[in-house]
Amino acid sequence: MLDDRDRLLLDLLQEDADRPVGELAERAALSPSACSRRIQRLRDEGYVKRRVALVDRRRINLPTTVFVIVKTSRHSGGWLEEFKSALAAIPEIVEVHRLTGNVDYILKIVLPDVEHYDTIYKRLVSRIELFDVSAYISMETVKSETAVPTRYA
Repeated sequence: MLDDRDRLLLDLLQEDADRPVGELAERAALSPSACSRRIQRLRDEGYVKRRVALVDRRRINLPTTVFVIVKTSRHSGGWLEEFKSALAAIPEIVEVHRLTGNVDYILKIVLPDVEHYDTIYKRLVSRIELFDVSAYISMETVKSETAVPTRYA
């Protein structure tokens, strides 16, 4: 069970996981050792999955985002494993969600430019059979957050 200090620590770590423990402790009104123990407990209990660096996509020449809607006529466990394997082999596909409704999956793909989408499309369809594939180019990112609200825990 999380308390308000745990939630605050999670919020602060989501903003900047490189913050010194002393700063985190001060903000949470804890001693540095108590703060460190809490952070370790949050990791041990799975609230903090891992620490990562957020890379500036423009600086590494991946400014373009394409969302791809996928429909499939196959839903067997074997096909799903093949699909996951095909997705894992293409690093430009950074997110995949299974959906309800008349669409089966949505893929988020990051690319150097729109023209590069055709290369990714050909790599994907050469690995797995799909019924219908539609691409949508993002014109602007209106909101993009990595932090999630902690008040529900």
